Amino acid sequence: MIFDDGQAVLLLQELVGTPSISGDEAAAVAVAVRWMCELGFVADADGVGNAVGSLGDGPRELLLLGHIDTVPGQVPIRREGDLFYGRGSVDAKGPLSAFIAAVGRLGALPGLRLTVVGAVEEEAATSRGARYLLDRHQPEFVIIGEPSGWESVTLGYKGRLLIDYELTRGLTHTAGQDVSAAEQAFAFWQSLSAWCESRNAGLDKAFDRILPSIRTITAAPQGLYDATHMTLSLRLPPVFDREDFEVAARGWAGDAQLSYRGYEAAYRASARTPLASAFRAAIRQQGGRAGTLVKTGTSDMNVVGPVWQCPILAYGPGDSSLDHTPDEHIDLREYLRAIAVLQDAITRLCS
Repeated sequence: MIFDDGQAVLLLQELVGTPSISGDEAAAVAVAVRWMCELGFVADADGVGNAVGSLGDGPRELLLLGHIDTVPGQVPIRREGDLFYGRGSVDAKGPLSAFIAAVGRLGALPGLRLTVVGAVEEEAATSRGARYLLDRHQPEFVIIGEPSGWESVTLGYKGRLLIDYELTRGLTHTAGQDVSAAEQAFAFWQSLSAWCESRNAGLDKAFDRILPSIRTITAAPQGLYDATHMTLSLRLPPVFDREDFEVAARGWAGDAQLSYRGYEAAYRASARTPLASAFRAAIRQQGGRAGTLVKTGTSDMNVVGPVWQCPILAYGPGDSSLDHTPDEHIDLREYLRAIAVLQDAITRLCS
């Protein structure tokens, strides 16, 4: 198969054009597996539904871990000049398509086993696909497929903790003096925000600060009862005492019920590795500035980095400020340039 730039764009368009909301990725996985097989990979869906393809049988594994799922919300598929619109074009089917294209163009390399994974449920705060890989691989190098822009790599991601707040109490008249369930929930949010601000004192960089947000809130009478539910999110810095937070939160909650899920510790990789050096050289070879980033979100780097303890970074085309937005789109010129960077960086690791 002649895999030129036109074919690389077709791969991206078909993958983005196949919906794959977290938990319902099978159709897109089949597309990725078919393209990888056509490019010479040994490819199939694994035990949890990840798209997995390998090239080469060397003793050293380079694992390129993207994710194939997306958040909900339809972005109409269209192309306007070099801009291609669609849900997942940036987060993160653009990076995953670049992985498949770059490895497919390189083919088998001496000494390396190149493995591309389109993982499931990264957006669902379960990272089910990445967790399935943990005891099945021990790679020498890992590239996470997330948008960094073609001329930068990402070396760190903040952690995350989700808090579910539930309060149900007897309904009272709004003209009375009793505090409503919604007002009590709002007081909890104010206490949580103030606690975060106190811990953030003197810290200027977003990566080092605790960043709270309200993800969902519902407040409505249910027959004889007044009920409020909130889901809150904390984006966590490298230094965070979870036990200290939970003790404080229990004190603010009163008779509300609290539960926790989706916890990931922050992770920051070293910039002084052969992997990072290979990317710096490859980006400069393409005329880029070779920048490094840390992100306030999370990725599968938070899951696999602490376990595999190998050189790791995240790379991929796309502007991450467009993640999850109604305007999500990727510049195809950047996408093709990222493929060239990946080819160069992987070749340098091989040699």
